[in-house]
Amino acid sequence: MTTSVGKPFIYPDDKGCLIVCGVLLFFLSVPTFISMWLAASAAGVKNFSGPTMGTRYSISVVLPSKDLDLNTLQKAVDNRLTAINRMMSTYDPESELSLFNQSDGDDWFSVSQETAEVVTYALQVAEDSRGAFDPTVGPAVNLWGFGPDGRRSKSPSDEEINATLKRIGYRHVEARLAPPALRKVIPGIYLDLSAVAKGYAVDAVTELLIEEGIGSSMVEIGGEVRTQGHKPGDIPWKIGIEQPDETGRTVREVLELEDSALATSGDYRNFFEQNGIRYSHTINPATGRPVQHQVATVSVVADTCMEADALATTLLVMGEESGYDWCEDHDVAALFLIRGKDDQIEERASSGFPHRIP
Repeated sequence: MTTSVGKPFIYPDDKGCLIVCGVLLFFLSVPTFISMWLAASAAGVKNFSGPTMGTRYSISVVLPSKDLDLNTLQKAVDNRLTAINRMMSTYDPESELSLFNQSDGDDWFSVSQETAEVVTYALQVAEDSRGAFDPTVGPAVNLWGFGPDGRRSKSPSDEEINATLKRIGYRHVEARLAPPALRKVIPGIYLDLSAVAKGYAVDAVTELLIEEGIGSSMVEIGGEVRTQGHKPGDIPWKIGIEQPDETGRTVREVLELEDSALATSGDYRNFFEQNGIRYSHTINPATGRPVQHQVATVSVVADTCMEADALATTLLVMGEESGYDWCEDHDVAALFLIRGKDDQIEERASSGFPHRIP
């Protein structure tokens, strides 16, 4: 959950890889890794990009046929992303999600099948994590100045936090799939799909490419990535995990991914300090306050980007010990980057995390 701003830049390695940094993110979620792919001049790989959801998307594909027009493909991608934005954005007052948040009463509120499915998934992750992940935490995010309402001059009072906590709790909202609808159990519930919807958009675009006959691709939106297949010559897609450093952007780790997704949540791009205390955008739903631990980022590899997205946020809320144990119990592939002595970054990877390139 961040509002980090960055621009694409070239990373000078021996293969001419292009690194795209995370930029202003539409859904408050903050990926803090960078994706890399062979430049557009590489044989067989075509790249295109564009604006979406308050950030940018970047897509690399291996076209199966010269008859497939890249401009037509990009238009289809743009239309798909616009449709998701109209369903799940909290920044668009006319989106399905915003209209549900604005609604009164406890009647079922009709939404699209996709919105109902994403909310259903978010509520399941909330249940599995015992509330460490909570799609109703938005009021606290906004209270601390990290949401659509913008920054505030000082941290909120205990009274404000306690009042906001009464509007938080994933069990206070219900979702059904047939017919698709959402329902508030108590008034004032506010759904925020920050930690799942952008990952869902990456998955949706990947599926669109597959439907067009493209079996090898890399889709990145604001720093979250999913890959399919590999580049020509059986070369895997390479994804770089960013060094957690608010003063600059460098690659710390490089992964080779095939048919999988990577998402990272971190606390070092969007925060403020007051009276010597650092307050990050990552809010613990149980306390209504920013998390206070030494984990700088958590990167998760999963089959889908929505899953990686949600679990990275979950683990960042849990912290190192609880998060690591939860990974081992639930077979989650995660890498924790932790601030150690003198702010040196230490690593702790779950047993399922993939091998990193030296």
